Amino acid sequence: MTIMEVWELLSYIVTVIGLPMAVTVFIYEQRKERDNEDEEVYQLLSDAYHDFLKLVLANPDLKLRSQAATPNLTEEQQERMQVIFEMLISLFERAYLTAFDDRMTVKQQRRWHSWDDFMREWVRRDDFYSLLPRLLQGEDADFSEYIRRLAKEERTA
Repeated sequence: MTIMEVWELLSYIVTVIGLPMAVTVFIYEQRKERDNEDEEVYQLLSDAYHDFLKLVLANPDLKLRSQAATPNLTEEQQERMQVIFEMLISLFERAYLTAFDDRMTVKQQRRWHSWDDFMREWVRRDDFYSLLPRLLQGEDADFSEYIRRLAKEERTA
């Protein structure tokens, strides 16, 4: 076998085995990187929600963890509550825009369901629900439609 024939044989081997293998490894690495990015986004959003819950704990007079509206709030308390709800809507919108997709993998669906649960929990709260139209002004249209649908489902359940 001549050197030229050896090189030709090696080029066939690379074409038949090496190139498909390289493409497969590339695709695998891209998926792994996408999964890592999704996980990082989920963790950042989760951390932001935990920070939000710390804010809720720092305002016990507003009784934000109850389902019923907090009665007899002062003007200052009402303003604090509205700002807290605006922060929450902003967080929910960010979660929706970065984590929701019509075609999610099983892993992405599991992550999204936790956000769906959080949103459902808050729209069941009377004063959050009553402020929802004002809170959604200027927000993403798809997100607004999504959370309104959740609110309707929770109110009829």
